Amino acid sequence: MSGGGTETPVGCEAAPGGGSKKRDSLGTAGSAHLIIKDLGEIHSRLLDHRPVIQGETRYFVKEFEEKRGLREMRVLENLKNMIHEANEHTLPRCRDTMRDNLSQVLQRLQAANESVYRLQQREQERKKIHSDHLIASEKQHMLQWDDFMKEQPNKRAEVDEEHRKAMERLKEQYAEMEKDLAKFSTF
Repeated sequence: MSGGGTETPVGCEAAPGGGSKKRDSLGTAGSAHLIIKDLGEIHSRLLDHRPVIQGETRYFVKEFEEKRGLREMRVLENLKNMIHEANEHTLPRCRDTMRDNLSQVLQRLQAANESVYRLQQREQERKKIHSDHLIASEKQHMLQWDDFMKEQPNKRAEVDEEHRKAMERLKEQYAEMEKDLAKFSTF
């Protein structure tokens, strides 16, 4: 297997003209071609793994696609069954239940609305009564305050008069006490 010359097989000698059968089978050009072909096959089996890898790859892809396809088919079939069940059984039952119960819910909502409206009216009336009471009470307090303020000058005058009289009594008392004290100071 070197560059360009012819090679002789190991253990055999090439006969120049012709020879025995053994020599003929190994030495001819047809036999060299068979040897090269056998060497190519041995080489491809031992060293060239591309066909094996390609075959394994094709097998893996085929198995993967088949299994994936089957799994996806099962998933799609399950989805189809679920949708069919929902359309045929669940949705009509829900619709009927909603129709039956919706009127009851509507009646309850209307009753609740009316109750809330009545409560709001009562609350507004209570607030109005309370505010009216506060306004009346405030007016009454203002009138009392005005009366109180009007009475203040009279009461002040009375207190001033009482104070003046008390001062006069005290002056008289102190004057008498001074006289009595003056009597005792002569001793």
